[in-house]
Amino acid sequence: MASLAPVGALLLSVALLLAGNGLQGTLLPVRASMESFSPLSIGVLGAAYYVGFAFGVLVTPRLIERVGHIRLFTAMVAIASAVPLVHALLVVPGFWWLLRGVTGICLASLYLIIESWLNERATSENRGLVFTTYTTVNFSVITLGQLLILADDPAHFPLYAIASILVSVAAVPVALSRSPQPPQISSVRLSFARLFRLSPVGVAGCVVVGVANGAFWALGPAFVLQSGLGVSDVALFMSATVIGGAVSQWPFGRLSDRIDRRLMIAISSAAAAASGIAVVLAGLFMPDMVIVAGFLFGMFSFPIYALSVAHANDVARDADFVAVAGGLLMTNGIASVIGPLLAAVAMEAGGAAGLFAFTALTHVIMTLFTLYRMRQRAAPPAEDKTDFVPMPALAPRWSDIDPRVEPVEAAGTGGGADDAGPPPERGTA
Repeated sequence: MASLAPVGALLLSVALLLAGNGLQGTLLPVRASMESFSPLSIGVLGAAYYVGFAFGVLVTPRLIERVGHIRLFTAMVAIASAVPLVHALLVVPGFWWLLRGVTGICLASLYLIIESWLNERATSENRGLVFTTYTTVNFSVITLGQLLILADDPAHFPLYAIASILVSVAAVPVALSRSPQPPQISSVRLSFARLFRLSPVGVAGCVVVGVANGAFWALGPAFVLQSGLGVSDVALFMSATVIGGAVSQWPFGRLSDRIDRRLMIAISSAAAAASGIAVVLAGLFMPDMVIVAGFLFGMFSFPIYALSVAHANDVARDADFVAVAGGLLMTNGIASVIGPLLAAVAMEAGGAAGLFAFTALTHVIMTLFTLYRMRQRAAPPAEDKTDFVPMPALAPRWSDIDPRVEPVEAAGTGGGADDAGPPPERGTA
């Protein structure tokens, strides 16, 4: 525990932020369904968050340069804590879309600040422990936040107040921390075309995870309610899916360290497609099994993001690591905007079953593409593979953390595509 002492306040802030955001992520779609928002309106609500998040990623480095980490953190917490209260005052689709976009901007800034701080405080001795604890905190408190919806009726004010309080209190550990401020966050750029040439499977995996999981987060609660289940079932379904994703991260990742990582991606994608169909069938014929099917969906779909990033890192040079990580996260974020919109159209056409029929289709495409790429290129040599690092694909984040190098080295590799040099000579996959 002493190894975590330098980052304890930051991890506590992350926990409070994610609990508040996790509650909002479930509460708002449920309330929208209760207010008879159309599936497309609920899909836009989910997409608006990711639009705001992507914008926040782009502007945060400049804002930090102008006002500093602490001032920006305080301002974003103040705005993010006010937004849930405003949601409760006026339940109108267009207004909620705007508010959800504002939340995305705020959360992007807050995550960036906290993660850059974690990067600064972590050392080569405790980096693995920090990463593991950070991932565990992510999954645990997202689950807790979703379960908080059981505390009251989603149509009543207290749940919005709880979400606001959790986000507000997240400022306290950071404000009272004596840790020095981290260095300026680098704005990294990488051509998406070059990124795809470097790792087609890595890029495709991040796209599929953004499309499928973005759709899940935006419309999963609506799917449960339209399947004839209640609000308590929404909380259990969403939480079971997150838990499924949590328990499979390490075993899937460690297995991928020993075999062609693309094979593990193909297996996970195929199983995610099958479990998506299982969710559809459960919703239609066996509602009591929806939660079990959701657990399986999370188990197979959530690790694909970390596996895809790890595969891209296998073929990237150290000098390109930050640019590759940033490009993959932005790719995932853009796909997360598109996914809820496409899935909403599927639900408009096919009812509740359309959501997971859509995710199943995306995972089938990913499976076929990965198998095709395995026939085109050999797997990277074992000595070139990086160690798997678990990453929650719950809320795409931009991070300059490089688990392979010292913090100083990681901070120094933030060059853009123009100064990153030629692509690595080893075969792309």
